[in-house]
Amino acid sequence: MLPSHSVHQSNTVAVEPGPPVMVLGVSRSGTSLLRQILNHHSKLAIPPESYFIPILWDRYRSHQNVEKLLTDVGFLVRLRQWGVRPEEIRTRLPSCPAFADVIQAIYKSYAEARGKARFGDKTPLYMRHLELLEQVFPTARYIHIVRDGRNAALSYFDMPYRPRFSWAWPKGFADFALCWRNEIAGARSFGATVAAGRYCELRYEDLVTEPEAKLREVCSFLNLELESAMLEYYRDLRPSGRRLTNHARLAEPPTPGLRDWRNLMKPADLERFEAIAGELLSGLGYARAFANPSKWARVSAAASGAVSYGRSLLVSLAMPVLWRSPVWRWRQAYTLRRAGHPF
Repeated sequence: MLPSHSVHQSNTVAVEPGPPVMVLGVSRSGTSLLRQILNHHSKLAIPPESYFIPILWDRYRSHQNVEKLLTDVGFLVRLRQWGVRPEEIRTRLPSCPAFADVIQAIYKSYAEARGKARFGDKTPLYMRHLELLEQVFPTARYIHIVRDGRNAALSYFDMPYRPRFSWAWPKGFADFALCWRNEIAGARSFGATVAAGRYCELRYEDLVTEPEAKLREVCSFLNLELESAMLEYYRDLRPSGRRLTNHARLAEPPTPGLRDWRNLMKPADLERFEAIAGELLSGLGYARAFANPSKWARVSAAASGAVSYGRSLLVSLAMPVLWRSPVWRWRQAYTLRRAGHPF
């Protein structure tokens, strides 16, 4: 019998020393599922996707002023959604706080308000900012969940809601293949070097097929005890809830085989995907439909790669400029007012 603990504690406890838990993974690879499971542990709190760490870092490194950083934190819409008040963060800071102290104080406030002893994060965007994560959370333990990229792509393009105008999001199967290949290869290299001994990989397919066995391994890696609430995470989620718009399956037990690229991907899309990411698919043990993609597929893949690289370069140059400009605060203040949050 697994231990059972309530996940709806209202009492506040001091967050004890313990390594933060960083859930890594390409978009639609099972990161939301893993976050829901881990968040149901009585000692671990993982909030919804944050996004703000790279933004705050770009703003902070331009002025190196903690007071300005704390002012920026007060503009974060996400904190209001999490129920974290800006004044709570100050009470958790040392006398001469660094950037990492401020960010960790945000997560500690979130965890303490839920009676949890440890905190973590799950934001797929941070697959592109692993070095920054390490700088902010130098003792973190990383769990990298990996899913067959072709099924992840099908899930991605089947989402009811995707940002229409964000250049940073994949635009087609070839674009997604590039993202999947580069982010997974980068995370594996990071785990083998910078985070050696603090990094583990988990296959999405194994998690949904053998949830209890795989969660025991994850909990052992995190020095946590497996609790029954983790396996029953779906019981307190409503399929019609707004937060499940893109994650309706979270209200159900883990289910293998929800998507199968063999039946659902067009041959042309499949061949281009494998021309781009086939080597990594094979290295991870996933079967391939095209062992030797055609010349057309390889040329098309190379063209897609060039376009994707150019767009990524433009985004990497433009977004920090936008984040450091007054426009960022104006937009945050406008969003706060529209959401009814006082400022």
